[in-house]
Amino acid sequence: MGLFDEIVSGALKGVMGQAEQSLLPGLLSQLLANTNLGSVGGLLQQLQQGGLGGQVASWLGNGANHAISPDQLRSALGNEELQQMAQSAGLPIDKLLAMLSQQLPQTVDKMSPNGSLQEPEESEDAASDNAAGGSLADQAGLGNVGR
Repeated sequence: MGLFDEIVSGALKGVMGQAEQSLLPGLLSQLLANTNLGSVGGLLQQLQQGGLGGQVASWLGNGANHAISPDQLRSALGNEELQQMAQSAGLPIDKLLAMLSQQLPQTVDKMSPNGSLQEPEESEDAASDNAAGGSLADQAGLGNVGR
């Protein structure tokens, strides 16, 4: 691959990554709507109660976002919530935890530009489309990930 090809490929990956990042808050909200947590706010509250208040505060604040590991998420969320989330996402729990640990800090940071969480509002049409369209993984074309 030539230098020009590498530059174009890198630019396309950057644009694709930005597009995927902009979809994450909505996808996360849809995923959590089908669980006992109910919303991103519910997820953050569960993480805080599970001893991860420092990480959550860093994502909501203006400083650096603290990392979170899949094991920390597993411990803080518990088995019931993880099973609900994995079922809603159509992914195995380990794959879901890996994705959340990578994406949750930046996603929450983007959802809280002024230090308070701003969750996307879901229209009734989107909710009915989600119910009729299968899991979020299937809707996003990720239905076979980890299988």
